[in-house]
Amino acid sequence: MNSQNDKSGGISLLPLTAMVVTSAIGSGIFALTSDLAKAAAPGPVLIAWLIVGIGIMALALSLNNLVIKRPDLSGVFDYAEAGFGQYAGFISGWGYWLSCWLGNVAFATVMMSSIGYFIPVFKPGNNWQSILLASIISWILTLVVCHGIESATILNFFITICKLIPLFTFIIFAIILFKLPIFTHHFWYNISDNFNHSHDIGLQVKNCMMVLMWLFVGIEGAANMSSRANKKSDAGKATILGLICLLTIYILASVLPYGYLTQEQLAKMNQPAMVYIFKSMVGNWGGALISIGLVLSTMGSWFSWTILPAETVMLMSNRKLLPEKLGYKNKHGSPTIALIISGLLVQLFLISLLFTQSAYHFAYSLCTAAIVISYILTAAYQIKYSWNNIKQPGNIIQLAIGVIALVFECVGIYMAGFQYVLLCFIAYIPGFFLFAKARKESGQAKIFNKTEILITILICLGALIGVILLVSKKISL
Repeated sequence: MNSQNDKSGGISLLPLTAMVVTSAIGSGIFALTSDLAKAAAPGPVLIAWLIVGIGIMALALSLNNLVIKRPDLSGVFDYAEAGFGQYAGFISGWGYWLSCWLGNVAFATVMMSSIGYFIPVFKPGNNWQSILLASIISWILTLVVCHGIESATILNFFITICKLIPLFTFIIFAIILFKLPIFTHHFWYNISDNFNHSHDIGLQVKNCMMVLMWLFVGIEGAANMSSRANKKSDAGKATILGLICLLTIYILASVLPYGYLTQEQLAKMNQPAMVYIFKSMVGNWGGALISIGLVLSTMGSWFSWTILPAETVMLMSNRKLLPEKLGYKNKHGSPTIALIISGLLVQLFLISLLFTQSAYHFAYSLCTAAIVISYILTAAYQIKYSWNNIKQPGNIIQLAIGVIALVFECVGIYMAGFQYVLLCFIAYIPGFFLFAKARKESGQAKIFNKTEILITILICLGALIGVILLVSKKISL
């Protein structure tokens, strides 16, 4: 007999794990080696991986702990609300939703460039042909998710398997062709863009972390889908399993090429670097295989991140953080209105790609800055919950894990570039009106208390500073 936290017909462990892997593995891994080679030598890269691995594992363990200890909660914003009130839940949820659909804009751009490997007209990634095809794909994915999220995650599982095959093929050949003398040459000394030696190991590690941290955006996917899981505990297990898979794939794919080509050669490699590294290993078929893998990888991430923002809006509506109508579900149990709103915003940003060359980087920077806000509040609740239940077995360790995760994510805000956090604040302004409407619907006489008014004013001031920086061109789009 199932427990109250079990659901027959829900999402099982493997699809939930695939959600974590597919949400996180997008286009970044295919450009990773060249980006790292410009930033650091192999030694500092390994140190950076150790630091990032510990920080991300602390976040994953925090999510796992909260899924188990608070099975009544679903999603990162739920943790923020449980720990710090409705307003904090809104701040976390709105930032997460913003991050999800902005990430889809980045995925669309990269996918078009990948298709351009085979059909040159799409190579720029932001011409009208690319925008048209990306728009069609975006609305097809929206339609698929509208026909049922549980069935969509099963399809996502098979996409994950297909996109991992090229990555594993690359890793196997990289192991076979690995040469230790090449790997250990200039093991600690970086060759920068002008190929001067840099002995500052700390700076190299910092530059690596700026590249590495954003590879793990999406590891919370299973926790956010825990309300639809067969077992609540499966969501926590999927987060840990998914992270182990990600760390293994990322570390091998990024470090092994240092033993095949010199750092200087890797730094000069065209992007996406993995395509051209594998092409040099095995010939033209290697470049084609990785390009196909890149298309599938981006499609899988895009697919996952079509589900996540809509699910977030629906859950926030259910928690009365957003108006009730936004949580409307169709006969398949999918949040139709939320899906359409997210789809329209993605469409608007796709059209904007026609007018700027850097919209991809802008969307990606906003995406990462927004989601770290949610991660910080999740880690803070892990600390608060563990402290309040400190006498229970294991909670001292959980408290330490939460502290590590919080410190790591605060560093992430700094490394993302705080100017992008200011720009995220602009997108919060319309959200405040929706939050106020939700509170009116729930019959609350007082819309904002004094603390919430103060925080709202500070966010609006931050948004104003962001606009000023944009107008003065201190931040370029």
